[in-house]
This record gives sequence, C-alpha cells and structure tokens, in this order.
Amino acid sequence: MKKIYLSTGNKGKVSEIKEILSDLNYDVYSKSELGINEDAVEDAETLEGNSLIKAKFLKKYTDDIVMSDDTGLFVNSLGGRPGVYSARFAGDECDDTKNRQKLLSELKDKEDRSAYFETVITIIDSNNEIHQAKGRVDGKILLEECGEHGFGYDSIFMPDGYDKSFSQMEDCEKNKISHRKRALENAKIILKGLNESSNN
Repeated sequence: MKKIYLSTGNKGKVSEIKEILSDLNYDVYSKSELGINEDAVEDAETLEGNSLIKAKFLKKYTDDIVMSDDTGLFVNSLGGRPGVYSARFAGDECDDTKNRQKLLSELKDKEDRSAYFETVITIIDSNNEIHQAKGRVDGKILLEECGEHGFGYDSIFMPDGYDKSFSQMEDCEKNKISHRKRALENAKIILKGLNESSNN
C-alpha cells in the first residue's frame, strides 16, 4: 500500500484527514511518524504559498507522497483577517482560545459577521510533481463560543444552512461539509489519478 505523509503534527487535523481519506488505498502518516518534530517556516502571504512551503519541507525527508494543507478563516468585516495568520492571530505564542477571544473582541461592534473558511492542500507526488486543491465553506462568526468538539475556530463558526457551530457537530457531520473535506475531495481526485497512473 502506498504511503502519504502529512505535514501536520496537529492530532485533530490528522484524524480528520485519515477519516476522509479512509476509502483510498493509501496508508496515512503524520510527520512525527517520520521522525520530524520541527516545523517549516510559514512566511508566505497566501494559503497556497504556505501549503507549498510545508509540503516542500516534508519532501526533503521522504520519497513517498507528501501532503500539506493551510487553512484560513476570512472575516469580511475585518478585511479578510485573520486569513493566512489564523493560527497565530493573537501572537506567535498564542493558542486556539486566545485566537478565538481576539476575534470575538474585534467583532464586538460589527454587524456583518459573515466569514468563510478556506483550505488549500498541496500534494507532491513521488515524481516531485506539485498538485494543489482547494475547499471553502461560508458561514458566520457567532457571538460566543458554542460546543465542545473540534479545534481552532470551530466553536465560533456556524456554516450557512445550519443552526449550530462546527463544534456542536459530531465529527461525521462536520466532515461532510467542512472546507477541509471539500479540499480533500478535490485532493482525492488527484490521488486517485496518481494511483491509476502508477498502476499502468
């Protein structure tokens, strides 16, 4: 079975990605299972750029397929912030809680709470060819945190067409509609193509 190494060490992301890719003929591993504990320096100004940086960093350590993603939460009334800086919105040493608190604080007097999550996935195959896939989900930022599940901004984001936050959803429900799911569905098309071409 072919291997895919993920550039993330985030356990929440790893389990989400493994679940979504479970019907493909690949074994999925995190970068820590490759013995890598350091992170790439994400200094690009776009999700595409940061996703590519992470994939190239991981590819130095393996000839197998690597896959990285970068996700941003884009809030319209904040000019698209936090965007590419979503993971460190409240500062370099911050955590998810501080990021959420900062966002809720900045939106305190805003009427427009519309926002969207976007994920960009980069795959570098065994021939060192680069592929990218995207996924997006629109919604709004809630007035306060709701729910116990999830990670990141899940507890304050409610997707359009639903009356609960990502955190209030079971994993299987969130995984049907999330930005990462949509990006991964597009990435699966790429991975299926790679699988078929290597079998010919």
